[in-house]
Amino acid sequence: MVVAAALVDSDGRVLVQQRPQGLPMAGLWEFPGGKVEPGELPEAALIRELHEELGITVERSCLAPATFASEPLGQRHLLLLLYALRKWSGVVEARHATALRWVRPVELHRLEMPPADRPLIGLLEALV
Repeated sequence: MVVAAALVDSDGRVLVQQRPQGLPMAGLWEFPGGKVEPGELPEAALIRELHEELGITVERSCLAPATFASEPLGQRHLLLLLYALRKWSGVVEARHATALRWVRPVELHRLEMPPADRPLIGLLEALV
């Protein structure tokens, strides 16, 4: 299971990050997040991942479950849980990603994204 966040700023833009070279799907744009470790709650995993990847602090009460995607991934199956997030502490910085970009949800259609992230765009357009 993988968790991700749609960070939404005060202008209604969503944050995406570019996967670095050396990783599968390098160069694609994705929502920040990562894998849920064994025994870890999805929200705890997302809070940990956002701190590691972006340097921000997030309260569990600020994570709003938004939607999910289910996608075959080789011999495995990926379940991606997406949370909406409008409030965090700290300044967003690219600690692991090649680049960060704030975009309007409609602009996500033009970005190259992993297959599991693409079905989430329509819901973000409706939410934001």
